[in-house]
Amino acid sequence: MQKRDLSFWQMWNLSFGFFGVQIAYALQSANISRIFATLGADPHDLSFFWILPPLMGMIVQPLVGTWSDKTWCRWGRRKPYLYLGALVAVAVMAFLPNAGSLGLTVKMAMSFGLVMLMLLDTSINMAMQPFKMMVGDMVNERQKAKAYSIQSLLCNAGSLVGYLFPYLFTWIGISNVAPEGVIPDSVIYSFYVGAAILILCVLYTGATVKEMDPKEYAAFHNLTEKEEEQQEKPGLVKLLVHAPKAFWQIGLVQFFSWVAFLYMWTYTNGGIAETIWGTKDVASAGYQAAGDWVGVLFAVQAVGSILWAMVLPLFKNVKVGYAVSLVLGGLGFISTAMIHDQYLLFISYLLIGCGWAAMLAMPFALLTNSLSGSSMGAYLGLFNCTICLPQIIAALIGGVLLKMVGGEQIMMLVVAGVSLLLGAVAVIGIQTKKA
Repeated sequence: MQKRDLSFWQMWNLSFGFFGVQIAYALQSANISRIFATLGADPHDLSFFWILPPLMGMIVQPLVGTWSDKTWCRWGRRKPYLYLGALVAVAVMAFLPNAGSLGLTVKMAMSFGLVMLMLLDTSINMAMQPFKMMVGDMVNERQKAKAYSIQSLLCNAGSLVGYLFPYLFTWIGISNVAPEGVIPDSVIYSFYVGAAILILCVLYTGATVKEMDPKEYAAFHNLTEKEEEQQEKPGLVKLLVHAPKAFWQIGLVQFFSWVAFLYMWTYTNGGIAETIWGTKDVASAGYQAAGDWVGVLFAVQAVGSILWAMVLPLFKNVKVGYAVSLVLGGLGFISTAMIHDQYLLFISYLLIGCGWAAMLAMPFALLTNSLSGSSMGAYLGLFNCTICLPQIIAALIGGVLLKMVGGEQIMMLVVAGVSLLLGAVAVIGIQTKKA
């Protein structure tokens, strides 16, 4: 079967639901530390709240990948998992920001919030993974980099919207302060609107994309049906044993990269509250203003990522582009400790966006070209462990590192910068003929 090209709009529709999923992910990333700090969490314990999201991702995504590889039904191969994940995410987004408004004790409120966070990240992971898999399933090798670039664009656009929601709601007059232990309305409404957009975007992709049937899929990937059945039998352990070298080499880069961004999500709020607003009081207007500004800075990062994604294809050598991106991101992180003006931080987060752009597009484009189509979902699910495991390790040692740097949360962003520079060095070791 000739591997036909898809039009721009076909590739756009294939990933459009990612826009809504990423809004939910951005709201989680920018506001989890703020939410739990407001509920009463100690700064040295904040990183522990970030163990659940990657842990659930590491469990859920390989399972979704493996199961969906073997799922062929009237609704598609990957789409059933997309629908289920989106529905659960919408429900949880209505509950999570209300953890402090239910009349619970501090301990009970944080326990409720943790359960909701676990369910939210589980559902987001279930909804997110099918988009990566559908590109791997339905796009030929020649167009795959372009398709993942479109997905990266929609991902960053969704992040931009999600990050800015609390700031925009405060700007139009919705309260950004609340009684001690209660999440402000600006955050609560952000989650409500994000949930509505998420379900609409997922339904759009579901309505405009028709997945291949088994025969068409086998022909597209140059497999006989017998070969396809034989290639789908290996378990996750056997797949790992026979994983291509690129899987592990890119995984090492992923380790350093995701450690860096876990610390950004965890410590930016407290770091800039201390250095820009001069406060550690989580109930103060200054701390909540810093929380809104975190959304703005993360939005600036998303803009930087969108702009840099347009530059990345200009690099003739993929590894050089990857390494340069991570170096720029590392320098952006380190510079945050030297800046005491909220607007100058835009420069730092634009640079951080360069690293994020490379992390979103390059690993999956490089990896999927070296994978068998029949095990694509399982391998992508396993590869997600190179995103999740580093975050779990970083979360476990975050409190210890915070003490080592004097308890200053801004210094954890310097640690993030050093980690990203190590990731740039690790890029040198990637060996792939299909880069």
